Amino acid sequence: MTNSGLPYEDMFLIPRIRSRSINPENPTGVAGGGGKEASALGTGRKGRGCIDLPQGKETVLAQMEGPGVIEHMWLTVTDRTKSGDFVLRDLVLKMYWDDEETPSVEVPVGDFFCNGFGRRCVVSSYPIVVNPTGGMNSYFRMPFQKKARITISNQHAETIKDFFYQISYALTDGISEDAGYFHARWRREAVTQKKRDYVILDNVRGRGKYVGTYLGIAALERYWYGEGEIKFYIDTDEKWPTICGTGTEDYFGGAWAFHTHVNGEVKEQTFNTMFLGYPFYSGQDDTFPEPVFGDDAVPMHGFYRWHFPDPIVFHDKIKVTIQQIGLRNHGLWERSDDVCSVAYWYQKEPHSPFPSLLKPDERWPR
Repeated sequence: MTNSGLPYEDMFLIPRIRSRSINPENPTGVAGGGGKEASALGTGRKGRGCIDLPQGKETVLAQMEGPGVIEHMWLTVTDRTKSGDFVLRDLVLKMYWDDEETPSVEVPVGDFFCNGFGRRCVVSSYPIVVNPTGGMNSYFRMPFQKKARITISNQHAETIKDFFYQISYALTDGISEDAGYFHARWRREAVTQKKRDYVILDNVRGRGKYVGTYLGIAALERYWYGEGEIKFYIDTDEKWPTICGTGTEDYFGGAWAFHTHVNGEVKEQTFNTMFLGYPFYSGQDDTFPEPVFGDDAVPMHGFYRWHFPDPIVFHDKIKVTIQQIGLRNHGLWERSDDVCSVAYWYQKEPHSPFPSLLKPDERWPR
C-alpha cells in the first residue's frame, strides 16, 4: 500500500508510539497521573480544569522528554478583561526545542491562532481551528529529539483568570534525520513605509520549508488595499525573488478583492477552507462592554494561507515580503497601512535568534 500523504489515510494502522497529554489535571503528562485533583464533588471529580496566569510572569505549560511529537494543542482564555482591555496580544506563546536557550516560537496567542486585532473569529482550516467561543486548536506536528518546553507569558496589566489548555503528544522511538523543527514568528508595523515591502520573515538560515502565513491588514487609507505581491527570496536570491505572486487576494486564494454584491451593495466575502482563508473582516469599533463609536473604525482584514500541499523549500536561507500597493480610479498607487503577520516554518536547528518582540503597548490593536 502506498501513502498519498492525505491525513489519516492509514487510520487502521496502529503506530508504535505512547500517547501522552498535559493539562492542569495532569501537568506532567506522566502515565496514570491524570484526574487526581479534588473539587467540591470529591477527589477526581473535575478538580483542576484551568489555571491563572499571574501578571508579569512566564508560566510553564508543558515540559516533555523526547523523542516525541506534539500532535495537538487546545486552549481558551478570555479575550477581554472586565475593564474592556484586549488580552490576546498580551499573552505570548513560546516554544523551545531540545537544549536551545532562545525560543523557536514567539507569537501572541491570538495571532498564532489567526485571531489578530485582539478579536475572536472562527477559523476552519487544516492546522488551525478556532471554534465558538474562542476554542483555539493547533494541529501543527512539532517533533523534538531530546525535550520540549512550552510557556506562556502574561504581559497584560493584571492577572488573567481561567486559562484552559491541553497539549497532546506522542513518545516515539526516534525522529527522522530529515525532520525539521517547528518555528513561528510574529511581526507588526503600525504604519508601513511607502515603496518599501513589508517583511513577513527574514534572517532565516539553514535548511527547511516555509508552511504558512497569517496576515492582518488594518487599512489606513481609502480604496482597495490588496494589489501587493508576495515574494519569496530563496537561497541565492538577492534583488529578485524566485517566487512572486500576483496580488494579495490571489495569494490567499480569492479573487477580485473578495467582493460580492448584496442588494446592490459591494460587500467583503469572508471564507474558511482547508488551506486558504479570509476569516475576519470588521469595520466596527469594538470597545467593551458597549461599542462607543459604532462604525468609526478602520477596516480590519485577517487572512491565512497554508503551504502543506505546496511547501516553499529552502536549503540555505529564505526571506518573505509583501508589497503595500493599492488600486483606485487612476490606477496603482503606493500606500501605507497597519500590517501584522505570523510566519510558520520548519527548519533544522540551530535557528537565528529572533528580534525582540514589540512591547505590549506597541502590539495594541488599532
